[in-house]
Amino acid sequence: MRGDVLVIESYHRRVADGLARELMPAIRASGRRFVVTVAGESGCGKSETAAALSQRLAEKGIPSIVLGQDDYFALPPRCNDSRRRTDPEWLGPHVEVRLDILQANVDAALAGADSIEKPVVDYDANTLSTEQLSLAGIMAVVAEGTYVSLLRHVDCRIFIARSRLETLGHRRKRNRGGEALDPFVESVLAVEHKIIAGHRQLADIVVTSDFEVVRAD
Repeated sequence: MRGDVLVIESYHRRVADGLARELMPAIRASGRRFVVTVAGESGCGKSETAAALSQRLAEKGIPSIVLGQDDYFALPPRCNDSRRRTDPEWLGPHVEVRLDILQANVDAALAGADSIEKPVVDYDANTLSTEQLSLAGIMAVVAEGTYVSLLRHVDCRIFIARSRLETLGHRRKRNRGGEALDPFVESVLAVEHKIIAGHRQLADIVVTSDFEVVRAD
């Protein structure tokens, strides 16, 4: 998402190193593009971890792209926030997020497409547009976002197991649009917590609240 500022801390890079060690053998052995999802609650470090992982994979000779769920919302940020405040049903993966488009982009990448047309959100301008993204040489696709565990045709699902209460400090650092200080946003995050509580059970790899990378049982 344009205009978003990532705050990548040392622990994000440490987690990315652990994830890269787990993933590299499978990516190299797959013989095709490899799809990874990074999910979890708001502020848990999905975007930062995905970016750090992509960088680490590139350093190891595995070019990748990151597809952020924030680009796949049906409405631009301020419009989406207004809709949430007036429509209590406007929340969740099958309402406000175009997971169908994200799935189509992932499927096109898996099918060997040279490029994909994907949506782009400009946070500051509060607009939606599209861009053509080259996939030339790409070996891995990293999709990150609250609900990406629901995507199909995924090789490895990662879940960051940190709650909205544990992530408050990081959310305050990022403080996109003053969200970390808004009681309404906190109430939305409480609902999101309930929606994705079971998504941890879908994970192949869990990043614990202590930033340890562990294979799911």
